[in-house]
Amino acid sequence: METATKSLENDHVQILRLIDIMELAIDNTEPDVRNLQMMVDLIKNYADGYHHAKEENLFFPLLAKRGFSEEQGPIAVMLHEHVLGRNYVKGMTEGLENYQNGNKISLGAIYKNMHGYIELLRGHIAKENNILFKMANNALSEQDHKDLLQQFKQIETDGLQGGTIGDFLNQIETLSETYHL
Repeated sequence: METATKSLENDHVQILRLIDIMELAIDNTEPDVRNLQMMVDLIKNYADGYHHAKEENLFFPLLAKRGFSEEQGPIAVMLHEHVLGRNYVKGMTEGLENYQNGNKISLGAIYKNMHGYIELLRGHIAKENNILFKMANNALSEQDHKDLLQQFKQIETDGLQGGTIGDFLNQIETLSETYHL
């Protein structure tokens, strides 16, 4: 049986691919701004808008109902790291706007925020995959997993901004080919 945690881990595979691509893009003195913008849009729409929506709106609240604290412990740490990630994305977005408006110095800020995001997400995903999801699997019933999976599919069909899951995965594949990953 597929589990909700496996679905989230599958998202992580794609997010890790994206941050590997970002790492390859860092320090290019003549970046293709369209590619950088695509990376930021994928973070906003796929990593945050889709994956984090599944966690924050469905998965974490159910874990709270099953006895996990939202004020301390793993869920609180994950939520805090989501906020930190959004701050890095804000820095990337502002840097890209400045860069596109002719401020070439802002490229350093873009790359600094990308690097921070990469480091944060690698640790974040490791904690979720290796600690939180194992704890969750012990706390959630088979029916909980089925219900979550159904709700995850609903987000896919109703709540996505910026494209479909297929669009996002195709964009990651395109970037992967561009950066020879």
